[in-house]
Amino acid sequence: MIKIHKKTLQDLEFFSVLEQISDYTLTELGHNSVLGILPIADEELLKKELIYVNEYLSSFDNDNRIPNHGFDSISKEIKLLKIENTFLEVKSLQRIASISITVNTVLKFLDKFKDYYPQLYSYAKAIEFNTTIISQIDTVIDRFGEIKDDASPQLYELRQSINKVKSKINSSFSKALTTYHNLDYLDDIRESVVENKRVLAVKAMYRRKVKGAIMGGSKTGSIIYIEPETTLQYSRELNNLEYDEKEEVIKILKELTDYLRLFLPLLEDYQNFLTKLDVIGAKAKYARSMNAILPEITDDKTLFLKDAFHPLLYLTNKVKNEKTFPQTITLDNSKRIIVISGPNAGGKSITLKTVGLLQVMLQSGLLIPVHERSKVCLFDRVLSDIGDNQSIENHLSTYSYRLKQMNYFLKKVNDSTLFLIDEFGTGSDPEMGGALAEAFLEVFYDRKAFGIITTHYSNLKLLANELPHMQNANMLFNEKSLMPMFKLVVGQAGSSFTFEVAQKNGIPYSLINKAKKKIERGKVRFDATIAKLQKERSKLERTERSLRANEIKKQSEADRLEETNARIQKKLESFQELYDSNQRLIYLGQKVKDLSEKYFENKRKRDLINELFKLVQIENAKRKKMSAKQKRAQKAKEEQIKQEAKKKVDVIRKQKKAQKEKEKNKPAPPKPVLKIGDRVRMHDGKAVGNIENIEKGKAIVNYGMFTTNVSLDLLELVEKK
Repeated sequence: MIKIHKKTLQDLEFFSVLEQISDYTLTELGHNSVLGILPIADEELLKKELIYVNEYLSSFDNDNRIPNHGFDSISKEIKLLKIENTFLEVKSLQRIASISITVNTVLKFLDKFKDYYPQLYSYAKAIEFNTTIISQIDTVIDRFGEIKDDASPQLYELRQSINKVKSKINSSFSKALTTYHNLDYLDDIRESVVENKRVLAVKAMYRRKVKGAIMGGSKTGSIIYIEPETTLQYSRELNNLEYDEKEEVIKILKELTDYLRLFLPLLEDYQNFLTKLDVIGAKAKYARSMNAILPEITDDKTLFLKDAFHPLLYLTNKVKNEKTFPQTITLDNSKRIIVISGPNAGGKSITLKTVGLLQVMLQSGLLIPVHERSKVCLFDRVLSDIGDNQSIENHLSTYSYRLKQMNYFLKKVNDSTLFLIDEFGTGSDPEMGGALAEAFLEVFYDRKAFGIITTHYSNLKLLANELPHMQNANMLFNEKSLMPMFKLVVGQAGSSFTFEVAQKNGIPYSLINKAKKKIERGKVRFDATIAKLQKERSKLERTERSLRANEIKKQSEADRLEETNARIQKKLESFQELYDSNQRLIYLGQKVKDLSEKYFENKRKRDLINELFKLVQIENAKRKKMSAKQKRAQKAKEEQIKQEAKKKVDVIRKQKKAQKEKEKNKPAPPKPVLKIGDRVRMHDGKAVGNIENIEKGKAIVNYGMFTTNVSLDLLELVEKK
């Protein structure tokens, strides 16, 4: 039996979530119903409500969307039906017909797609499918909202008579109009309408000459409006007939209303059903806006929220196009309580509120924005103490209020309770407040309650470190910039970075040092150790991210290389097939050449034909029987391979040709100027000699054993003198 105080719902901003959901409703009744949502006490009912929303959410991702279920409220009509001798107007009857059509459409849809929406179908099965209401209203009212002529025999006769009288009125009026117009008694406008009656526009000077009833006059008094005497008797008859018609219509509406009174419970069911569907639809649309899901609900006390988002923060940041940081939190029987510490503005309170709000939302039949592998359990109570709760009305200070809250907690906390306390123990003397907070926390621990608290007190951090089913956690901070990283890390307490933040904000170091001396040395060392550990954890976090990124990059590179390798292997296989095919053709060509040479020598046709026939048989024995389609496919494949090979060869040829052209057009290197004493050799020789003399383009080269006279153009320089 869940019990969540209204103050807890306010602390967790649950009603703000309901406001956002109500914007997705289609009707006023649905809107009001959403604003009245509260946690559901019955576990079976809660699970059904969650499945309803989950099934509706699934309809957004398939082609079988749930039909439109918007409707106009019939609450006023239901009230009138409960009062005897009243009757419904045409508009009310149309609303009843409309709501009946809508319900029948939805019921038919859910019956058709019951495999897709089993729970919604099961819920709708209790609602009666009824077309009698619609057909009965249709016999009386047409699609334009008028009472049909054949709604009753009496009404039919009356309307026939009315039409005849109206025809007579028009005929007699037209006759009078022509007569008096010819006598020039009428104004230029000739006629007008007064009190829904056609009247003659008579010039004031001739008013006594026109017989009839005066119905009024113009503002200037120049025109008098007169109903001709010939139409007066028909008008009186028409009035009587219209009165009778009105009475007959009221009689018909009363009979129809009395008939509909028999279906009063069904109409109430219809409206409740569509209101419920509107609420379910609004919940599903809200879930879709933030990628919310229905996580696994476990019977054992395990709360594992993976990549959990605070709904209000997520949607606000989504509008601003800013990033929202998810958190992963685990509470189970081995680690029931988490103590979150660290500097302010790091996200401690948001993390605590995220857990509380998601738990309350889930237990109110709403889907939550978490990873699909998350697991949740249900708690009988959710208790919270969040924010500055100074009470002006009751003259209570923050600390007094918090003590009252703790007293309330002590009465209610048990092993099925989730408690959430922000800035635990604040509001009093740090030493005494911290000691009292520690005592409270020990009681909560002994009662096996589940909870999350945020604190700056070192004694609470130490307690969480000492007790086996409690654990420390902190919000990561960048150790250099001291900027929050908005990531919860479980297993280690967080430093408040008090002196580091003060130094970053320009407080003189001498003053900070003086402050350090005023507190116990052990506390400073304890806080410094925590700060150091946090810095190390931040470094490890960055290293882990870097390694993960490198691993992803390497994996991507390996996949790319594997894909390239597979592509090359496929091409090699294709080229191998082409090579084998060409080799076979070369072999056949050589065989045919040998046979033709043999025939050239002996001129024996029979031997030639026999040899050719054998060759064809051998080749055909190697072939597989294929259909025409398979032959075309193989031929196309071979052609494709040939084309690919040709392209490759063409590219290589072009490259070689370009290379030759480049070398051809490359300017020859300048010839060195040869001088006496240089060591040289012939262009096509290996022996090296010294130039002894140069004269008229020729040089005398001494090779040691002999000398020779050689043209300078035939020599190349080996070594300068």
